[in-house]
Amino acid sequence: MSSTKSRLASSTDAVHAGIPRRRAHHALAPGIAQTATYVFDSTADLEQYMRGEDPDPEREEYGRYGNPSVRELELRVAALEQTDDCVAFSSGMAAVTSTLFALLRSGDHVVLFRDCYRRTRQFVSGWLSRYGISHDVVPPGDLDAMANAITDRTRLVITESPTNPFNYCVDLAALATRVREKNRRAKTLVDSTFATPINCRPHSFGIDLVVHSATKYFSGHNDVLAGVVAGPSHVISLVREARDVTGAVLDPHAAFLVARGLKTLGVRVQRQNESALALARMLAEHPKVETVYYAGLETHPSYAIAQKQMSGFGGVVSFTVKGGREFAGQVVDRVKIPRIAPSLGGVESLIEQPALMSYFELSDEDLKKIDISPALIRYAVGVEDAADLIDDLRQALG
Repeated sequence: MSSTKSRLASSTDAVHAGIPRRRAHHALAPGIAQTATYVFDSTADLEQYMRGEDPDPEREEYGRYGNPSVRELELRVAALEQTDDCVAFSSGMAAVTSTLFALLRSGDHVVLFRDCYRRTRQFVSGWLSRYGISHDVVPPGDLDAMANAITDRTRLVITESPTNPFNYCVDLAALATRVREKNRRAKTLVDSTFATPINCRPHSFGIDLVVHSATKYFSGHNDVLAGVVAGPSHVISLVREARDVTGAVLDPHAAFLVARGLKTLGVRVQRQNESALALARMLAEHPKVETVYYAGLETHPSYAIAQKQMSGFGGVVSFTVKGGREFAGQVVDRVKIPRIAPSLGGVESLIEQPALMSYFELSDEDLKKIDISPALIRYAVGVEDAADLIDDLRQALG
């Protein structure tokens, strides 16, 4: 990889960054503060807290406003992403929608790339428009089109990197620079779920806000829903205020599970990087495969960008097969290791046919308009042995 990209999170960071050296009762593992509210010793004690003069900086008032287990997770993610602060939510979409509600008002304008997560696009186009917030959608990775779409009313530019499901990468440094050149009031928001801080730290390239569906790689075990937003403290404080009002809070036990998953983030992502690349190379040579979408392949349009700003290319491989929708369904049905399910980033490999799973209501003609082939398969690589995954997929194709 290029030596010009910023230092990335390591397995040591994943285990130790943002964690206090001493915990209550000298426990090594964090506790779960399973409480909905917090008590005060007296009215004077309460009044001192309300004036902001409480000597205990970790004092909380009510569970919707804060929780020690959730706060420890937030500090850990901020340390991994090297941002000032972080705020956690009950899901990745809760993180996105609350952030947009916090930063936008009637008359504002949003620019987003066409390959952003479909629910994010749906929220911007179908919901924010109800409140007088306009938007423009630009082609994937097209920074010229993005710059041309920015107006003096633009307050947010949204993208993923890598994107779902085609693994397109955006030149993050160029993105941040061009947005600031066009409108210094506009913020950049990058969904970095596919990358994780092990593979890329968007904030180090000048990106303002970094979003993760912590359901995916952060948790890593397909057993919890969570989302996080990391960024500058003055912006995160606005987002946290929105969360406190909307109530999209993360449960403390869910926060514990995500924090536990983070400890193995480095080793899991490294394994998934290696296995996905091996899988992609096999698919690229298979006679029944039309196209492979993986940024670690020299044939991918984002290969040069990914080389520059990523340490690994992630655990999702998308590919189209020859034979159309029917053969793609047969391949999905024939594999023996991955399970048919949405999501990604867990220890178990998952597989799906996006035309069926995510876009069932669209005709083949409508799918073509959004560049989704009926023959497209998305394979989310787990931590199983790469040789087993490859042999299994080869027999399914054969």
